[in-house]
Amino acid sequence: MSRLRKDPRAERQERQVAAAGRRPRIDVGHREAKAASGRLRRDPWREWSASLVGESRRKRYDRSQRQMEHGNSARLTRARARDGVEATEISPGQPAVRVIDEPAFLVFAVITAAGGRLSRLDRQLLGAARLLADAGDGGGAAVAITAAFDPVTAKDLARSLGEAGADRVLSVPGDIHPSGTAAALRHHVEAFAPRHMLFAEDGDSADLARRLAVSLNEPLFAGVEHLTPRSAVRALRNGTREVALAPPLLMTLGEDRMKPYESGPCEARPLDIEVGPFGGDPAILSVEIIPGDPASLALSETDFVVSAGNGVSDFAAFGDLAAVLKATPGASRVVCDAGLMPRAAQVGASGTVLAADCYLALGISGAPQHLQGIAGCEHVIAVNTDLHAAMIERAGLAIVQDAQLVMPALVKLLAERQA
Repeated sequence: MSRLRKDPRAERQERQVAAAGRRPRIDVGHREAKAASGRLRRDPWREWSASLVGESRRKRYDRSQRQMEHGNSARLTRARARDGVEATEISPGQPAVRVIDEPAFLVFAVITAAGGRLSRLDRQLLGAARLLADAGDGGGAAVAITAAFDPVTAKDLARSLGEAGADRVLSVPGDIHPSGTAAALRHHVEAFAPRHMLFAEDGDSADLARRLAVSLNEPLFAGVEHLTPRSAVRALRNGTREVALAPPLLMTLGEDRMKPYESGPCEARPLDIEVGPFGGDPAILSVEIIPGDPASLALSETDFVVSAGNGVSDFAAFGDLAAVLKATPGASRVVCDAGLMPRAAQVGASGTVLAADCYLALGISGAPQHLQGIAGCEHVIAVNTDLHAAMIERAGLAIVQDAQLVMPALVKLLAERQA
């Protein structure tokens, strides 16, 4: 037998502290213990400590892994090098960046990125593109196609796209009619010949997918519910049947059908390509997007919700803050039961379950039913006097202060910035 046998007694003696008396002590800090094969052994405690933020008693997990230590980053770089993917490290303590210089093929993902920020569905689309790109022989690249933004917004967006799994970034003019955008997308398809192209089955993205399918004379596989490198599945006849086939060129995905990309950041290198002027449909004289009144929008349809809890007593200031922030007002069950807010404004498992991008909770402690209602919110901001409230733990940003003092201060600050 060519495999070396383990000697647990020798390994134990190697980790003991010398001159420890009759009762030998184990050197817990010994980080260089090796197995019989000579390979460094994994240290779970070290990996656990590297995933924590801060040194306070109530530690938080760093879900983005930005606090990865140098040793873990180097090990990630070596692992990717074994897989044939080049990886470079930005700086000690930062995760390695995945670089694919010459991809064998491309996978396009048309991203909405409203306001220069990635939504949850955008990240899921990039996760699907990353899945298809990594499955091919020779290694493919995921390309994010977004509208053109100003240089500052484009730089911040490129960083977010890299963290979401994009190897390349393409832009299309954002101030033209959807028919012109479809023409620009067709130009990109003809120039780069992608293997797959993914759209969101939602709003303008779904409309663009159908326009492009007609323009290219290609079939569109809409409403994909399950996607793997070998098959794409969608439901038929109200979910009683399903059809599966190899992933085609054009596909649309619904929300929560794919997992976002969760590994190390990618390069997000911008691609330069000559794009001619694409005009709109001559039959359409003008196109204008009229935003809806946030106060009249349903909680399930809005992107920004400001919610009042039992800690809010000045509802006049709460209304002013919601109007200045252009957010939809919501409330906890206690406030709605007291008649201070309408029942339609109740947030929680017994009210409305949100899928907003941002949720601002004022004076809400965070009952389990309320936390279930905001589980789908991407960013949560909490204002509460109790440092140990459940809403403070759920929030990504917390203000430990009385809501009656915070609301007028925010209104004053926003008025000064708009002046």
